[in-house]
Amino acid sequence: MKLILRSLLKIKHTSKVILAVLVICLAIRLLPYFAPIHSADIAQNQLAMQFSDRNGLPLGTLLTRDQEHTSVVALNQVSPQFIHAILAAEDGSFYHHGALDMKAVIRASKEAIHAKRIVSGASTITMQLARMLDPVPRSFSGKLSEIWLSWRLVAGMNKDEILSAYINRLPMGGNIYGVEAAARIYFSIPASELNLAQASLLAAIPNNPTYFNPYEHWERLKQRQKYVLNRMVQEKYISEAMPTAASYAARTSAEKVVFESRQQGIIAAPHFLFWLANQILPNKPYKADVIRTTINRPLQQFVEAQVQQVISSLAANNVHDAAALVIDNRTGEVLAYVGSPDYFNQAKLGRNDGVQPLRQPGSTLKPFVYELALEKGLIRPNTILADVPAHYAIPGAKLYSPTDYTESFLGPVRVRIALANSLNVPAVRVLEKVGVETFLNRLHQLGFEHLNQTPEHYGLGLTLGSGEVSLWELARAYMNIARQGDAIPLVSTFSNSPLPGTDAINRVSPHSPLPNHTIWQLITNILSDNHARATAFGVDSVLNLPFPVAVKTGTSSNFRDTWTVGFTTDYTVATWVGNFNGEPMRQVSGVTGAAPLWNRIMLHLHEHQEPAGFPPPEGLVQLPVCAISGLRPTPDCTSVVQEYFYPEDKIAYESNNQFNLPPEYDEWLAKQQQSSLVSTNLRILSPHHGDLFLLYPGEEAKQKLEFKLAGNKSASVEWWLNGEKLDTNSANSLFWNLRPGKWTLEARSGEMTDKVSFQVELASIKPTRRGFSISNSQVKGNRP
Repeated sequence: MKLILRSLLKIKHTSKVILAVLVICLAIRLLPYFAPIHSADIAQNQLAMQFSDRNGLPLGTLLTRDQEHTSVVALNQVSPQFIHAILAAEDGSFYHHGALDMKAVIRASKEAIHAKRIVSGASTITMQLARMLDPVPRSFSGKLSEIWLSWRLVAGMNKDEILSAYINRLPMGGNIYGVEAAARIYFSIPASELNLAQASLLAAIPNNPTYFNPYEHWERLKQRQKYVLNRMVQEKYISEAMPTAASYAARTSAEKVVFESRQQGIIAAPHFLFWLANQILPNKPYKADVIRTTINRPLQQFVEAQVQQVISSLAANNVHDAAALVIDNRTGEVLAYVGSPDYFNQAKLGRNDGVQPLRQPGSTLKPFVYELALEKGLIRPNTILADVPAHYAIPGAKLYSPTDYTESFLGPVRVRIALANSLNVPAVRVLEKVGVETFLNRLHQLGFEHLNQTPEHYGLGLTLGSGEVSLWELARAYMNIARQGDAIPLVSTFSNSPLPGTDAINRVSPHSPLPNHTIWQLITNILSDNHARATAFGVDSVLNLPFPVAVKTGTSSNFRDTWTVGFTTDYTVATWVGNFNGEPMRQVSGVTGAAPLWNRIMLHLHEHQEPAGFPPPEGLVQLPVCAISGLRPTPDCTSVVQEYFYPEDKIAYESNNQFNLPPEYDEWLAKQQQSSLVSTNLRILSPHHGDLFLLYPGEEAKQKLEFKLAGNKSASVEWWLNGEKLDTNSANSLFWNLRPGKWTLEARSGEMTDKVSFQVELASIKPTRRGFSISNSQVKGNRP
């Protein structure tokens, strides 16, 4: 610049100054067109991303943002067979000429003059690279521009650098660019492992990728391969001694080579790959070898298949979509991630990812409000909660009166029974004690970052699912229950140093909760208690597995979303079943929608080795209690169970056996007394109306259903099934062998009758557990 200024000062006339400035500006503008081009100037940053599972099995390759499969590989990592093949096919004298091959230019010119048309081209590999970098019209001026750019490439790069840039940009058919991407997509191998047959086929494609498409024009490609092999013989790249080189080329041409057919280069876990790519590459260039994820490909493909099967079985109930997540509890690693039944089915919204969107979680947040109340001493493990009608005055809104999903009330219930059976009213009462703001803060600590409205916005309905969360968040929170409150992030990739963006992937609140492990152990104990949840789910439902497992279901209002989240000591499995378009399902709850899918995944995970049992709550003591009152059993107690107590509550337990209900039970007690006086109080207790039972192959003789009436009936009872009277002398109950079909069961006793309908379906697989699955599908309000 100093030199330029000195020159300008010597110029006296204004017009000359202006002219000089213009000349300098023009020179500056033209300078880039004269400067040599170095390899760093044309480095490829926007590359396709290749993923593998935890064991190195390929998951797929994702396109760059410009929709191209591009992978960059060093020249010494490409099979010599391919290098020789592409040189022989495109520019045999590449290492012996400059930007132009003058011999080829003269030859091509003579042939064109003689034939009065272009017979052969004279483009060198350097000229082809120039055309890739700056496509220009096929005109005289375009050719001059191409030659000029070629000279600049030769001025700034050596031959190996030019060849490397060239083979990494070769058009290999469709949206595949570069030999590495082609080798992996077509043959599932790296470019370094290409044999002569594979290499010569790939080298044949760039001449005209559409015309030589391996899937549509195989014979054309084979003819072009013969040309490539013959050129390799002529250039002496096929090293066998002449004259046998020609026969060796012929044998290679006849060798059978299979091109793998792939849907966009994705083998498994498409939703996971796209989600991960968006985290790693938030508008940044990315360079890396194959990204090794935590996914277990065989498990991933099993879960994908189960999602499709379960959705197929529920199609009649207007169910079309599902998602699932499997996590290793010890490490937080994501082992399987399924976002929809079929990513590639655009007509059915298959690209929607059911793992990340926000939806109402139903009852799945209830364990966390009970844990918080126990932690703060607002309730005890042996507390009796009131499952009776309750009314809350909410400013600016109607009177809030939560009800249980059966629209009935059980009266006094222990904490264990309230949580295990997912009773709504006790959960709301517990949240009232805790406070919505306090509970919301705890949910934020657990990683539910999308619950970002005010406490007033959610209200007491927060424990019943009035907020919106993702399956990802639910799985992470339940994994932390399995870890007894020891919060860790979910992990999706293996890397010595964090990948760009993984802080956002794995982030957990800096104030992650580390509460008393004993309370989390107690919550786990309740969620794994099959007998405690029998009132709502039956003793042998799909939630009951042949090994220790803790589980919770949830269903949002109007049957729009069903959830099942559970864990063993080894794994956490979270499933969602619903419709992406928001349509309600027909008579599908958490236990009939998401639970069967959860059941299949859990059984598969523990097929070869059962998990360890859950540790009992540390420091608590188990004492016998009356199942109804929760107090020390008395002679008139008809059902005695074991319950956990804090040691300091043992004295009160031993001294108190008086069961007196407070005034809040008065309305409920009055209704119980009224119902006992009604003459038409015949009620079928089992099965429930709308129940669905699965009959497993080979176990028809073992699977029986109990027909049972509420209370003790001394009068004779007739049982009718689908209009046919059953021949039995039993009054209150009888056992019936399950048979497929739709059934209507009726009980008659004098003038009193009660009727329910249920279904029995054949299961597609035989489980490792015994018994049958049962569900209450015809329910209202918030369901388990």
